Amino acid sequence: MSTVSWLNSEAFTLFGQHIKWADMIGNLIGLVALALGWRRSIWTWPAQLLAGAILFVAFASAHLSGSAGKQLVVIAVALWGWQSWKRGKQQAQDGSLAVRFATWRERGVLIGAAALGTLAVGGLFTLFPSLSWDPWPDAYIFVGTIVAMYAQAKGMVEFWFAWLLVDLVGVPLNFANGFAFSGFVYIIYGALVLWGMRDWWLRTRTPALEGATA
Repeated sequence: MSTVSWLNSEAFTLFGQHIKWADMIGNLIGLVALALGWRRSIWTWPAQLLAGAILFVAFASAHLSGSAGKQLVVIAVALWGWQSWKRGKQQAQDGSLAVRFATWRERGVLIGAAALGTLAVGGLFTLFPSLSWDPWPDAYIFVGTIVAMYAQAKGMVEFWFAWLLVDLVGVPLNFANGFAFSGFVYIIYGALVLWGMRDWWLRTRTPALEGATA
């Protein structure tokens, strides 16, 4: 059995849901990446890269082009974010990245990019149904992930809000498409996102300890 075939094989059944190896392993690594992001550790990026590569195998085999394409974006943005954090001119005193709130202009750009991007990608999936059989939720998750990871790379607290909005659609979509483990893990993501958001939010209130913004 090849590695790809093994990743796409069933690991076990939980509450009547068939759990695939790729779905389970990729999302467990994703949880580690999120926890590292909460701690503002640069190791969040290689973890996201590895999780993206494994989940790409899972989603591509299920013909979910938007979700599979999202993982390619995760890989590309993880490489960019890794370099962005490494190039940070100043860090917090504990050696992790200093964080900040986005400006109102940056927030407007993020929201506008998310809306226009979702319309564009959703329209593309609608015109070419072979790309995705669930076009609009797929497009929403695809674009939302790009926005969230961009904000994370810039050290913006708003990246946590973006992940919450992705989770709201990601949980039911994964259950509906047979990726039950992703659905369960996305629920845990939600809790971690809330805790991470609180931690980053509090750190923006102590600029003397954080140093310059990213």
